[in-house]
Amino acid sequence: MADRDWGNQTAITEFILLGFGDLPGLQFFLFLLFLVIYIATAAGNTLMVVLVVADQHLHTPMYFFLGNLSCLEICYSSTILPRILVSLLTGDKTISVSGCITQLYFFGGLVGTECYLLAVMSYDRYLAICKPLHYSALMNARFCLQLAAGSWFNGCLGVTIILVFDGRNEIDNFYCDVIPVIKLACSDTRLMVLLDFILAGVFTLPPFLLTLTSYVCIITTILRIPSTTGRQKAFSTCSSHLIVVTIYYGTIVSVSMLPTLDTLSVLKKMLSLCYTVLTPLVNPLIYGLRNREVREALSKTYSKYVAFRKICRDS
Repeated sequence: MADRDWGNQTAITEFILLGFGDLPGLQFFLFLLFLVIYIATAAGNTLMVVLVVADQHLHTPMYFFLGNLSCLEICYSSTILPRILVSLLTGDKTISVSGCITQLYFFGGLVGTECYLLAVMSYDRYLAICKPLHYSALMNARFCLQLAAGSWFNGCLGVTIILVFDGRNEIDNFYCDVIPVIKLACSDTRLMVLLDFILAGVFTLPPFLLTLTSYVCIITTILRIPSTTGRQKAFSTCSSHLIVVTIYYGTIVSVSMLPTLDTLSVLKKMLSLCYTVLTPLVNPLIYGLRNREVREALSKTYSKYVAFRKICRDS
């Protein structure tokens, strides 16, 4: 009986991403909205990378890691948004199994990498505030390269999954997330869900604990500074990163903690949008608007561009 049931199953060649449901009146509006978000995300993060590379004043460990984070955000949004745009524009919600697994691998790897990069950036701020006299010696160029390379490597190392699928092919999300894909597997999925939970804990819990520990030490050190001006100056050096960490981990934890219920599927999708679409958009805005060095670098770059355009017109 089991053999006959297995023989009657059809091999799945594509999935259907249910996305935001059937909203025919809003398809074009959503397409324009996500197109603007994608362009703004790519432009903002590319500008951040250009500023970090071009301006000598930004050749510091903090901005080196920020440049890595901006590169990651470009890759991150490019893994999710182009497929959403195609679906909204054409109405085609299908994605091949290989395309879905590829998206899942890249998405999972980039999520892990971002966790490690945020942890590295928090450690950098910990050394700058809590051990300022040893900062230059500890956070040297070689160590920065090792931390950045380790973040990318460890993030991508944690994505390991092999599945076989049966006749079910509908994913109630706008991208290929791990748990919804695992639940479509024809084999017993309990072991795979447990494995995913263990891998997520092994590869995301250590950077989260490092980030949390760093900020406990940072806040403790800042509170010991006697002058109000000194406390404000010290806190301003890490406030942008703290905002990004709070938004990122806050939304991820909220999505993970919500029970898998149909009534909460819309809420989970909205929270997923925060860390997959909105976080890459607001990161360069947070760092750019709150950091004086970035604003000054942007102003100087713009002035050079205007002067160059004027020379070209005059010649």
